[in-house]
Amino acid sequence: MLTRRPHGSHPPRPAVALLAGGVGAARFLRGLVRHVPQSRLTVAVNTGDDEEFYGLHVSPDLDTITYTLAGVVDPRQGWGLAGDSFAALGALARFYGAPWFRLGDRDLATHIFRTARLKQGAPLSAVTAEIARRFGVRARVLPMSDDRVRTFVRLKRGGLVPFQDYFVRRRFRARVQAIELRGLFRARPLPALLEAIARCAAVILAPSNPFVSLGPILRLSGVAAALRKVRPRVAAISPLIRGRAVKGPAHRMMRTLGHQPSALGVARLYRDVAGIFVLDRSDRRYAEAIERLGMRPIVTDILMNSEQAAARLAKVVLDAVGL
Repeated sequence: MLTRRPHGSHPPRPAVALLAGGVGAARFLRGLVRHVPQSRLTVAVNTGDDEEFYGLHVSPDLDTITYTLAGVVDPRQGWGLAGDSFAALGALARFYGAPWFRLGDRDLATHIFRTARLKQGAPLSAVTAEIARRFGVRARVLPMSDDRVRTFVRLKRGGLVPFQDYFVRRRFRARVQAIELRGLFRARPLPALLEAIARCAAVILAPSNPFVSLGPILRLSGVAAALRKVRPRVAAISPLIRGRAVKGPAHRMMRTLGHQPSALGVARLYRDVAGIFVLDRSDRRYAEAIERLGMRPIVTDILMNSEQAAARLAKVVLDAVGL
């Protein structure tokens, strides 16, 4: 029996899943929500960057995505809360020394709540949902796993260090020799993540670092296999323009880890899981080679220097997957 739709109503827009790292993904997300209602959006987020500061469990990527969806992220930095102050951090310096990881006064409330709930035995996915609701977020924000995975970076000079130490404290200047994901082989992807990949009309790999932002998600057991099953409706966006990351060390990592630092080099990393690859106009010379990889290249402007530019890119990506 068919159910009639009320006259003048519209069918719900197809659901979209975004696999996300931090700031680059958040920039794209600002544009995506102009076309896809939050209620139809699932964002699965890297948690390999999670770290403990002052006894608090801090989830930088989860918070950046949540704050962005809530419309309260600091627009200049791309992370943290807009208009936040740092008086508590200054006071903590008396006991812990000069801080190198900035936590705002109001931002601390998120970390205190998360830490307390985790100590009570709540899984990270449940705590993340609670935080999202408190901020009025209607999208489904998922950590990639409830199991602990930690990203470490092996440096040519400096040994093996946690990702935040490399990225924030050392300002990603050191030469990277290898990426180590501790706990990866014991970790299980969140079932809701695999469900979103299987059921959503489109899956988008955000323009994030392929090694330390999307890499932890894609290397979880079962995630790549799930993506391969729906590969024609998976679109990956290059994080590089003219061989360089707009922000961050992705191009340097590609070079030192033995990959070509270019849009083509990124496409090679995603060829097995994505059927569509979005690259910048300035890199159009790689389109034919990307097509030979079995991917459909989409050439457009991918620099997101404004919310309007992010919205235009999101529209191109959605059109590419047929939404």
